[in-house]
Amino acid sequence: MADNEAWPSEIRLEKGGEALRVSFEDGAGFTLGAEYLRVRSPSAEVQGHSAEQRKTIGGKRNVKILDVAPVGNYAVRLQFDDMHDTGIYTWRYLRELGATATENFDAYLRELADKGLDRDRPGEK
Repeated sequence: MADNEAWPSEIRLEKGGEALRVSFEDGAGFTLGAEYLRVRSPSAEVQGHSAEQRKTIGGKRNVKILDVAPVGNYAVRLQFDDMHDTGIYTWRYLRELGATATENFDAYLRELADKGLDRDRPGEK
């Protein structure tokens, strides 16, 4: 199965909403932290409408996922305890986030530092 055809076999909250476990039919599986999912939300609020508009969001170290709701047969909507719930996470995007988690999170930490933000204080740039 190609990455663009990723189909999940299981999606479940772990650690009281601190993480989301996503397993795929081909055997791939990822545990994605709530903070990572929140700051990489596919929502327009975070991503903007172009790469130049994408926001770096600080202060999400302790965010939790409250709910995982299906969206058709292609995605889930995550509701976070900071009340963000506008991102629709497709199976393909979840697979991509899992496969690139280390480099994406490292890039996020660099973006925070470059913009004078941190994981514990709310703010965005």
